[in-house]
Amino acid sequence: MTVLLRRYDHTHAPALRELLLDIHDDCYAASENPTFDSRDRFAWFVDRWSQRPGWDCVIGHDQAQGDQAVGFAYGAPLATGSPWWDKVTGLDADFTHETGTRTFAVSEVMVRPPWRKTGTATRLHDELLDGRPEERATLLVDSGHPKVQALYETWGYQAVGTTQPFDDAPVMTAMIRSLRRQQSG
Repeated sequence: MTVLLRRYDHTHAPALRELLLDIHDDCYAASENPTFDSRDRFAWFVDRWSQRPGWDCVIGHDQAQGDQAVGFAYGAPLATGSPWWDKVTGLDADFTHETGTRTFAVSEVMVRPPWRKTGTATRLHDELLDGRPEERATLLVDSGHPKVQALYETWGYQAVGTTQPFDDAPVMTAMIRSLRRQQSG
């Protein structure tokens, strides 16, 4: 299997929207929370995130399957005054202070079922964070999925608290990891 990774920014978002929604539909076809995981709800997230300054998206394409898109990862830096941390339990003001350049939020990492457990999610995630100038990355994981949280821990994330960002969302574990700044010269 040869999965080629391609990077996109917010200028590509309108052209990528349907593809991201189709991958989402494949990933959440058997969802236990069909309202929260609906295509319409995810479309709202895609539209909201893809308009953020610094939005970055990496899509994997399987060359052996006619360049089929197999998954993606996307995110954006947290803006100054971001509400990202507002509902996370047990964090102090210094930890949650955002400057617009301090934290990159990984909003989504999705891989279509046939390509899961192939290392594709890791490659998408790593490519998304490669060269990021922020000092740290964060993501939320459904607390009811300990295997996914364990995977994120192997990627260097640590749990820092829990949150329920929306009334219909599951309880999520907020995770964070350091990012190494690229050295120039």
